[in-house]
Amino acid sequence: VEKCWQPSDFLPPPEDPYFMDQVLELRKRTAELPDDYLITFVGDMITEEALPTYMAMLNTLDGVRDETGASNTPWARWTREWTAEENRHGDVMNKYMYLTGRVNLRSIELTIQNLIGSGMDPKTENNPYLGFVYTSFQERATKISHGNTARHALEHGDELLAKMCGNIASDEGRHEIAYQRIVDKLYELDPDGAVLAFADMMRKQIVMPAHLMDDGEHGERNKGRNLFADFSAVAERSGVYTAFDYADIMEH
Repeated sequence: VEKCWQPSDFLPPPEDPYFMDQVLELRKRTAELPDDYLITFVGDMITEEALPTYMAMLNTLDGVRDETGASNTPWARWTREWTAEENRHGDVMNKYMYLTGRVNLRSIELTIQNLIGSGMDPKTENNPYLGFVYTSFQERATKISHGNTARHALEHGDELLAKMCGNIASDEGRHEIAYQRIVDKLYELDPDGAVLAFADMMRKQIVMPAHLMDDGEHGERNKGRNLFADFSAVAERSGVYTAFDYADIMEH
């Protein structure tokens, strides 16, 4: 833990006598970020903030769930420590957006609460084979998305934001490797079961974690259009996460 980056590494220290000057500098810098960038960044942030849902999902899987909430089994410890690392992502993204003054934070907070309250059914059926196929896909997807937001932040002149998103992408990359190694081991020990699990998840199609995001008014305001669909359209248009990325993950 001591070697991990923390959100405060990317934020003006509130105890600093020049805190307000640093916030003003941050606001000046982020004023150049286009609206499409903010939409994709906030969409990624909302996805990260629904972390309780993802931990709950992992703890539905037979044979690997944390039976007590503080179990010392390797699977249970992994889930808790993975969650602890992931928790930093939404935390730093939320605080950074707050300081920019560019977004309606209350609307975002309502969306996060709605998303967590709605839960998620990844169609893994408590099956760890299906669960780890799903997580290996999702970690790669988030690595790609955060990597692209890092690149775009640099293009728009915010080097600190680029570094922050790059660190998040690096975390997701390490998590992807861990889950991919689990899946590789399944192929080694039970190739038939692993192939069937992969085929099952592909047939069902991968459910995106934030597909139930809802700000409480977007659907009505847009004649029933889905908030996640609109977010996805902006992500596609801006090159943050595209259909080609989805296809590449399938091939990977």
